[in-house]
Amino acid sequence: MVTPEQLPQRAAAEVQAYRLVNSKFPPITLFDDVADADEFETLYQLQALSNPRLRNELGQLELIARHEIPFGIPGCAYATAPFTHVNPAGSRFSDGSYGVLYLAETLETALAEVRHHQDRYWSRIDGLNYERFVFRGLACQFDEAGMLDATILPASDPIHDPDDYAAARRLGRLARQAGHPGLRYRSVRDPGQDCWALMTPRPVRSIIQTVHFEMIWNGRISSVSAISAV
Repeated sequence: MVTPEQLPQRAAAEVQAYRLVNSKFPPITLFDDVADADEFETLYQLQALSNPRLRNELGQLELIARHEIPFGIPGCAYATAPFTHVNPAGSRFSDGSYGVLYLAETLETALAEVRHHQDRYWSRIDGLNYERFVFRGLACQFDEAGMLDATILPASDPIHDPDDYAAARRLGRLARQAGHPGLRYRSVRDPGQDCWALMTPRPVRSIIQTVHFEMIWNGRISSVSAISAV
């Protein structure tokens, strides 16, 4: 199996990529209301006195060091949320014990990735005949410096396996432990395009809302359409 040492590192470059988040989860404004970690701690303590739901809104803050949070950027909450609201079931490059910020080369690729996972998830829900889901499209600017380049690996490599994430999770864990900011890899759901798995939000320069998408579930995701733009 491939290890981080076998992969080249990407040079510094400003990259734009895309992400979808479910609109039922509102952005957490506290991350965007402060300029640095000290201001965050002060405001957090003050708001915690009057907002008993604050911890649930912010997620598990202990999962990310304060110096890893890119305070002061546009959309800091969007950049940080995947690291404090971690899916315990895991993802391609995480076993569920830490967060990963996933980004796609195009909005179409982001849609293909999310559509696949929504299809797989909702197909397991008994009795669900029809549902409507709304997702918020995000555009993310980040610096690719130091990220591992797994696109040199063929699509047949185990880290790109469509269903078995064991090899990818091992690589993700090793990359994170070695301090790499993330990795670039081939999109599994949209062949020919790339995706990124950021192990920290620090490389993010901005992440802003672009458009909303509606997905219709009718035994499967039967349609996807843009419903608004900003």
